Amino acid sequence: MRVLSDLFEKNRAWAEEIRTQNPDFFLKLSQQQTPDYFWIGCSDSRVPANQIVALLPGELFVHRNVGNLVVHTDLNCLSAMQFAVEALKVKHIIVCGHYGCGGVRAAMRGDRLGLVDNWLRHVQDVIEKHDALLADISDESARWDRLCELNIIEQVVNVCQTTIVQDAWERGEKLSVHGWIYGIHDGLLRDLNICIDEPKEIATAYQSAISKF
Repeated sequence: MRVLSDLFEKNRAWAEEIRTQNPDFFLKLSQQQTPDYFWIGCSDSRVPANQIVALLPGELFVHRNVGNLVVHTDLNCLSAMQFAVEALKVKHIIVCGHYGCGGVRAAMRGDRLGLVDNWLRHVQDVIEKHDALLADISDESARWDRLCELNIIEQVVNVCQTTIVQDAWERGEKLSVHGWIYGIHDGLLRDLNICIDEPKEIATAYQSAISKF
């Protein structure tokens, strides 16, 4: 029981399949990683970052947390972002949330779950900011979907306001920040119409994305 032998068997089968397709894959992978994308997503087990965009190991640098939040005091997220931008030289940062997010629903309902309540306080800040927009949606499921979308848009702006991204843009680096959402019900990604390439675009891109609601 402690060994979880079934997972080791699955790992061996997966590695063998990769080697069959590309015998040198793991040798090359062990020597470097050169991803173009940094993915900030939710910890939800139903949203596997590499698989839903059909990218192999080494092609996507990933940070995940409950609710796909970007908090300016979260040194874990910021450290991953800095490594992605400054060491790996990624060209795109993707904030990808998903419909049916349990963390977002807990924040919306005001559920008390324990320590995570403090983390989800940041989602409640999004709720308060967009209270009028959300209040107009009477159906709880539709309101939940909209909050998932709004949360992603807010996190995109948070990414753009970090010193890491601001400094990269000041250095003249080509770096785009995107907001996407994933549908667990159909396996499809949706673009939330917010893509920011430089500081002067933040306000207009944000307002444009919000106006579509």
